[in-house]
Amino acid sequence: MQIIENIQTWKEIRNALNKTDRIGFVPTMGNLHPGHLSLTQTSRDENTCTLVSLFVNPTQFNNPEDFTHYPRTLEQDLDLLRTAQVDYCFIPQAETLYLDNYRYQISENLHSNDLEGACRPGHFTGVLTIVMKLLQIIRPHTAYFGEKDYQQYALIEGMTKAFFIDTNITLCPTIREPSGLAYSSRNNRLSPQQRQQAEQFATIFHQGNSCTQIEKDLSQAGILVEYIREKENRRYAAVNIGGVRLIDNYQFSLRSA
Repeated sequence: MQIIENIQTWKEIRNALNKTDRIGFVPTMGNLHPGHLSLTQTSRDENTCTLVSLFVNPTQFNNPEDFTHYPRTLEQDLDLLRTAQVDYCFIPQAETLYLDNYRYQISENLHSNDLEGACRPGHFTGVLTIVMKLLQIIRPHTAYFGEKDYQQYALIEGMTKAFFIDTNITLCPTIREPSGLAYSSRNNRLSPQQRQQAEQFATIFHQGNSCTQIEKDLSQAGILVEYIREKENRRYAAVNIGGVRLIDNYQFSLRSA
C-alpha cells in the first residue's frame, strides 16, 4: 500500500494509471472498524485499485469537544488497510484541504435541515464541502458509503448529480456487531455500562414497534432520545448515551414486509 500525503503526488499517480483502470474510493475519518473494511472489500471487488482517505474533518463537527475526542488511531488504521490489501491511502492535512479557510462551502437547503441537520447545525455543509474537495482531488469512478449514514449518502448522491460529478455513489449495507449495534467509531468511547445501553438501543430500535413506543422504551432504559422518525419508508434514530451520540436507520417498508 502506498501512503500519499501530497495532492500533487496523487495527481501524478492518477494520470499515470491506464485508461482502463477503475478507481474505487472510500472516504473515512479513520479509527477504522469492520464497517469501513466492508466498504474497502466491495471497492476491491469492483475496481482495479482502491484508495482510502483518512481525514478527521473539522468542519463537520458542530461540537468542538466531539472533534477533540474523536478517536485517532493512525498506525492501527494503516495496518488494517494493508491487511485489507488497499492500494493507496491518502492522508491530507487540514491546512492543505482548507487553503481558503473554509470561505467556500457546499450546502443543501432542504433535506439537510432535517434529522441530523436539525440536531447538528452546519454538519452537512462540512460533509458536502469535504466530500466535494476529495472527489475533485481523487477523481474516482465509484465512491462507497455506508447505509448507517443514509441521510449523508442521499445528500452526497444528490450533490454529485446537481454538480455533474462523474463519480458513481454506491450505498453499502450497515455492518453490525453480534448484538445488532451498528459498528461506529463512537462505540469505542462507550464504557462497559454504556455499551450495554447501546446494545439495548439497537435491540429496541429494531423490534418493529411504533416510533412512539420505541421512544418510550428507550427512555425507560435510561437512554436520552434525540429523535425517532419515519421518513420516506425509512426509520431513523439518534440517541445520546453518556455524551456519546449514536445513530441508526433501516428501510422500514422492507423490514415490516
